[in-house]
Amino acid sequence: MPPFRRIAAYAPKGVTALSLGIAGSVFGPRDGVPPFDLGLCAERPGPLRTELGLDVHIGHGPEPIASADLVLLLPGTGFRDVPPDVVEALREAHGRGATIAAHCVGTFLLAAAGLADGLDVTTHWRHAAELAAAHPRVTVRPDALYIDHGAVATGAGAAAGLDLCLHLLRRDHGAALANRVARDLVTPPHRDGGQAQYIDAPVPSGGDDRRLADVIAWARGNLDRRLPVDELAARALMSRRSFARRFKAATGATPHAWLRAQRLDLAEELLETTDLPVQEVARRVGYRDAAVLREQFTLRRGVPPRTYRRTFSRGRPAAR
Repeated sequence: MPPFRRIAAYAPKGVTALSLGIAGSVFGPRDGVPPFDLGLCAERPGPLRTELGLDVHIGHGPEPIASADLVLLLPGTGFRDVPPDVVEALREAHGRGATIAAHCVGTFLLAAAGLADGLDVTTHWRHAAELAAAHPRVTVRPDALYIDHGAVATGAGAAAGLDLCLHLLRRDHGAALANRVARDLVTPPHRDGGQAQYIDAPVPSGGDDRRLADVIAWARGNLDRRLPVDELAARALMSRRSFARRFKAATGATPHAWLRAQRLDLAEELLETTDLPVQEVARRVGYRDAAVLREQFTLRRGVPPRTYRRTFSRGRPAAR
């Protein structure tokens, strides 16, 4: 299917206010960007109480799902309910090629509809065991922030819905737009690592943290250089072992994995927003030649840099 434009966000009973805010913030109107058609729907139209006890007016039943390119299944306290009309609408949307995306306990409805059978999914780590027990044909990965199978995508709990939505935006509409939205929301366009970094694993406080943050910021600004871990550790005034441990606690990824992700994020944006030759893009993001960039880029995106550029650099206002 072409990049999504029509979006149906399904709100269950007790929908979380945070998930409503995420959907509206990521896919709401934005200057200079062709608008998305975002529709909020529920099992039936009318007032719907959020988990905070506030009522929101829902103008539609599940009808918008029938024409949506992207269906978001939002979490709520009524996540164990399985409305037959909604399940039927989801199956029909999936059958015609729409992307069905759920995060947190919204994944329960996705699984109940049978759309996750045989797939890896994620959900909030507190509910992972319940989901796995209720749906044995689904493989639950409680360590992941989000998992994308193309037609089906799932995200972890609460704020990970933002990670999932930004990922879907990047996947279908390119890095420039996803980065712009992330900047508007003052959030990273991509978080590395999994849920484990947020489960009883606070980052230690003190001077080491300030130095680590400074080194991370410095590395982001110097991606065109070789950045050996030993040099980064020395800048942070830490041993290599301490630096690697503290770095992973802070970012959820090893220094090597984090640097690779940062380099590829920058490469995506340069491919979309500039006419630089691929060799020069490779140099600016720290790869010794275009062949290395091509290999890493294809592993991440499934297409080489030139194909990616042809897809995302034409007719997209945010990429100019």
